[in-house]
Formats: sequence, C-alpha cells, structure tokens
Amino acid sequence: MQTINIHEAKTHLSRLVEQAAKGKPFVIAKAGKPLAKVVPLDAPAANQQRRLGFLAGEIFVPDDFDRMGSEEIEQLFGSTRT
Repeated sequence: MQTINIHEAKTHLSRLVEQAAKGKPFVIAKAGKPLAKVVPLDAPAANQQRRLGFLAGEIFVPDDFDRMGSEEIEQLFGSTRT
C-alpha cells in the first residue's frame, strides 16, 4: 500500500481519492508516521468478514409474530388482561 506525505496528499488530493475509489487505498503520513488510511467506501475492513446475503430470502417473519401463541401462553400462565 502506498504511503503519501500529508503535504503531497493535500496537493494531489483529488487524484489520490479517485485512485482510492478505484480500489487503490493509500496511507497518509506525517513525518513518516502513518496517520490515516484512505479506502473506498464499499471496501470491507481487513478484519471484517462480509456475510452479505446470508440466508437472504430463506427466513420469513409473519406479521403477527409478536402475537403468535398468545392463547396458549394465557392458558398456561393465566390471563393478565383486565
């Protein structure tokens, strides 16, 4: 990954951001010390595992989910309605 001095980054920011958006991230450094990493917004973090689409379309939650089984629960524990 390319490391850019902060002065050079300020001078060429538009070009550098375009490169980062195309998948070429870079690090901005000051006096040789890394300060910031510029990556495209849609790029996952290095330690992040993407699970996009995991079980997509395989789970259905009915509209009355919060009331399902309420009659059986009332019979087991008694009605709390007044």
